[in-house]
Amino acid sequence: MTRMAGIYLDESPNIENIIKKHHLEIDHVNNARREKVKEAMLHAWNSYVKYAWGHDELQPQSKNGVNSFGGLGATLVDSLDTLYIMGLKEEFKKARDWVAESLDFDKDYEASVFETTIRVVGGLLSAYDLSADKIFLEKARDITDRLLPAWDTSSGIPYNRINLAQGKASNPGWNGGNSILADSGTEQLEFIALSQRTGDQKYQQKVENVIRQFQKIFPSDGLLPININPHSGAVKSYSTITFGAMGDSFYEYLLKVWIQGNKTESVKHYRQMWETSMEGLLSLTRKTSPSNFYYVCEKNGDSLSEKMDELACFVPGMLALGASGYSPEKAEQIMNLAEELAWTCYNFYQSTPTKLAGENYYFHGGQDMVVGTSWNILRPETIESLMYLWRLTGNKTYQDWGWDIFQAFEKNSRIESGYVGLKDVNTGTKDDMMQSFFLAETLKYLYLLFSPPSLISFDEWVFNTEAHPLKIVTRHDNEGGSGGGEGLLLSPSDLDLHDKGNPL
Repeated sequence: MTRMAGIYLDESPNIENIIKKHHLEIDHVNNARREKVKEAMLHAWNSYVKYAWGHDELQPQSKNGVNSFGGLGATLVDSLDTLYIMGLKEEFKKARDWVAESLDFDKDYEASVFETTIRVVGGLLSAYDLSADKIFLEKARDITDRLLPAWDTSSGIPYNRINLAQGKASNPGWNGGNSILADSGTEQLEFIALSQRTGDQKYQQKVENVIRQFQKIFPSDGLLPININPHSGAVKSYSTITFGAMGDSFYEYLLKVWIQGNKTESVKHYRQMWETSMEGLLSLTRKTSPSNFYYVCEKNGDSLSEKMDELACFVPGMLALGASGYSPEKAEQIMNLAEELAWTCYNFYQSTPTKLAGENYYFHGGQDMVVGTSWNILRPETIESLMYLWRLTGNKTYQDWGWDIFQAFEKNSRIESGYVGLKDVNTGTKDDMMQSFFLAETLKYLYLLFSPPSLISFDEWVFNTEAHPLKIVTRHDNEGGSGGGEGLLLSPSDLDLHDKGNPL
């Protein structure tokens, strides 16, 4: 073992260790694919280091950095666990040292509570769970303490923006002062994990209260509109219901908090809410003609919109992950739908000249799918679902589909100074932004798609919505009651996160 910046790292790459430990046959095809993804990560990372170090994101064509998240080093923090999982030791150490020496949250900046939580808090907590380096936990607590005043509303449903230096919270005027469903219901994993790791219940209490408020207004079909009044806690009727932008990850976290909580009585209400929402999802599912592609509609009032975001392509993976909690018959139905929707999402990519998906699609009678908004910003959702489906079914077809998508990124998005999105998937015209989630999610999910399932095992880890794996630890809340989360009692052994499963 070598000692680096307080982090113990094995000499040999973890992937070989896993193959030896589990007596797995060496898969030369997937080994080669995985190495290509790792090289892509190095290209993206080295471009960021060269042209945008310490900034939030790289503009590859301009070769400069931009602070789209207030100067929190978003790409760097988002990349920590990807670097660690891929065994990129020197790169991880360089990033770790920047976090320790230069990451400063005292910014006079109106931060998105949601984006800061999933990228920064999630990234830091995941780096801590993987490496055991306490600097990451200290920084995660610092930034979360700055976010907490956002929950100081009369309903407990948070404002979605906060000034990190002043602690003043608000909602954007463009949304009429309302809070957004996904922005308000996608902090549970991170805040609960932080409470578990620090022993301070205040983080968990804030976010679990949000779920209790949602329970009070939860409809029979489990589908909440995306706009919610943070003062009254009431939903804005006739606002959009969607599994795409502004709705998506709320539903994802209902399932994942149940998994994070060891599927115990104290988190049973999350699973119950999720299953209710999945019945609602089934009511929004339709098939195209002539090819019978399944898709998930959006809903406005009583009318359906035949539109599906690529963002909603996380749904197949979510369904596959949750299927095992059902009866065998229901599990089969849910898994079949997951596979059908994954086929649709794969065809979002295959149906364009560049083989990269547009931002959303419309479904018109007899036309199957038509690109709506035609840009591609390196999103991960389809690859995420392919990784889940491959792990949970063993069907290598999903690996082949992921490889097709990776090759399309390499052909269309890779340039000398990083990776860019496309302004138009039909023409291939490039934009000038390397999104932080390309390194955090897209490349990580691709790497895991071509790795043994025991690397970041679903039995030991749960991924936040930014693909940051958080260690599942035993939860000892007071049992019973629909609210859950009334008490958080952890034994010292529960906090021993680093006894097994380390990728390095």
